[in-house]
Amino acid sequence: MKGNFVSIALIVIGALALGVNLDLFELDLVALIRKWWPLVLIVLGVGLFFTPDDSGRRN
Repeated sequence: MKGNFVSIALIVIGALALGVNLDLFELDLVALIRKWWPLVLIVLGVGLFFTPDDSGRRN
């Protein structure tokens, strides 16, 4: 699952960067980060919650 998330994140970031470079839309990254930074904490928490735990395995 981690590999899929990183792949999708890179695709989205690349698509956004391409759109800004082609003047398809304007993106103020600093204002965006100031407003939406708590969302990063929520996404990290959800990701950690659904990450499988190895403590259930027995050798």
